[in-house]
Amino acid sequence: MAFTFCPQCATPLVNRQEGELPRMACPDDTCGFVHWDNPTPVVAAIVEHEGELILARNKAWAVPFFALITGFLERSDPSPAEAVMREVKEELGLDAQGAHFVGHYRFERQNQIILAYHVPATGQITLGEELAEYRRIAPAKARYWPVATGLALRDWLISQGHQPQAFEVPDPRPKP
Repeated sequence: MAFTFCPQCATPLVNRQEGELPRMACPDDTCGFVHWDNPTPVVAAIVEHEGELILARNKAWAVPFFALITGFLERSDPSPAEAVMREVKEELGLDAQGAHFVGHYRFERQNQIILAYHVPATGQITLGEELAEYRRIAPAKARYWPVATGLALRDWLISQGHQPQAFEVPDPRPKP
């Protein structure tokens, strides 16, 4: 979130050095507000259902891209593992049979830290309100996208003895 004004006293923020990094801060020394711009914690689930991976497409995405189930770590969540199991239930209607930590990954574009888990799940898939559709992928055929949750999927696939290939990322520059 980009702040222009101090959320405590409404003074326009200024860019100043805080430690070794420039930060937006309130120039009023009596206020002392500093916008640290810390990353937002997000949980991600590599959902395994009936021997296949479940990837989903969010309704808000403009292109047909399928990814892991993700959600914000809420203040009320007892732990990241319980948060990821909650997300699997909310988004897919599945019952998690555990959550096994895979790793943590930066998603710089959204200023997020991803806490990724492998989540074996049972039940019948019922899409939550945020999802448009899902796909089942055999782990041996899964490919990964080369950022954030895609790297978590890659690492999990390798830990399972697979040799996943990355999707080619198209070059956004115009062709000559």
